[in-house]
Amino acid sequence: MNDNIAVWIDREPTLDEELSALGEEDIFEMANLGEAHTGINGVVTITTAMGRHGPRIKCYVKPGRHQPSFSVAVAAEPRVVAKSNEFDDRAFARMAPLAMEWVRLNHEALARFWWDGADWLMDEVEAFVASLKKV
Repeated sequence: MNDNIAVWIDREPTLDEELSALGEEDIFEMANLGEAHTGINGVVTITTAMGRHGPRIKCYVKPGRHQPSFSVAVAAEPRVVAKSNEFDDRAFARMAPLAMEWVRLNHEALARFWWDGADWLMDEVEAFVASLKKV
């Protein structure tokens, strides 16, 4: 794993800002996963296709639409693509490597959820979440 965490933009929008930017016809699914599902001490938000960016997860110290966060690209070689200036540096140093490892372990399943999950039935979503590997 690469210890050098690259941040590609200077401002990470809050979840509330991202939700406000969606149009009325935009449909997406979202789940907040805690440590029991990820192995990461914090909250990981996964969504289906949302916004104009590619597949990513958002990470928070605690849940909430206005909480500072950072985002990790869903890819075989994950990287941090955005970080709130307000996100605690020590929490970021602790969480980011784990979040990238978690995405690496689950990138194929997370990508399927991003692209197709809005059409899944609840039992499919539950099976998907249960299949995710923890770090």
